[in-house]
Amino acid sequence: MERGEGAKFKKELVSKLLYFYFKDQKTKVSSDAVIIMSEMLKIFVIEAAARTARQASNEDSRTADLDHFEKVLPQLVCNNSYFIYPAEKVKKNLV
Repeated sequence: MERGEGAKFKKELVSKLLYFYFKDQKTKVSSDAVIIMSEMLKIFVIEAAARTARQASNEDSRTADLDHFEKVLPQLVCNNSYFIYPAEKVKKNLV
């Protein structure tokens, strides 16, 4: 990892997460899809950390802990449901 690059998700982990939602075991995932999903997960984690830190700051806490994360989690999940739910379920809820 180069300096300033930050943490990354392992490609194997992201691939397994993607396959977790597929009903057809024959479905293939391209390497580009894994890279894009890795970036989306990275953004999700950064957003979760930022919101948790903001919540802790709003409560005049010098450190963020699990309680702060649990307070922002419902909003985080609702705002980013496309990260968590399969696309077909999200589309059904939008129509």
